[in-house]
Amino acid sequence: QVQLVESGGGLVQAGASLTLSCAASGRTFSPVDMGWFRQAPGKEREFVASITWRGGSTNYADSVKGRFTISRDNAKNTVYLQMYSLTPEDAAVYSCAARSTWNVPYNYWGQGTQVTVSS
Repeated sequence: QVQLVESGGGLVQAGASLTLSCAASGRTFSPVDMGWFRQAPGKEREFVASITWRGGSTNYADSVKGRFTISRDNAKNTVYLQMYSLTPEDAAVYSCAARSTWNVPYNYWGQGTQVTVSS
């Protein structure tokens, strides 16, 4: 069983930076890619960024492109989300996810970490 645990959320002021981490554990953890998603109150969950586990290819939502950076440390089974120039619109519960096969929904999810941005 794979477990994903996020950390690094918190309360910051607009314009600040924050880095989220997602540590994966499990007997055999070998995803094809991992992603970050977020959900604000009253809104649907939305894709933020993803990274392939082997090649490190990245993909970003337009709303965060140029401000957020996703990276991974394969040795530590950890994926990071560096967030810069945060705005109140970035406030949400951020969850990481992993999938073991291409072209299927993410099948492993963390519990989420709250990011609050004050104006």
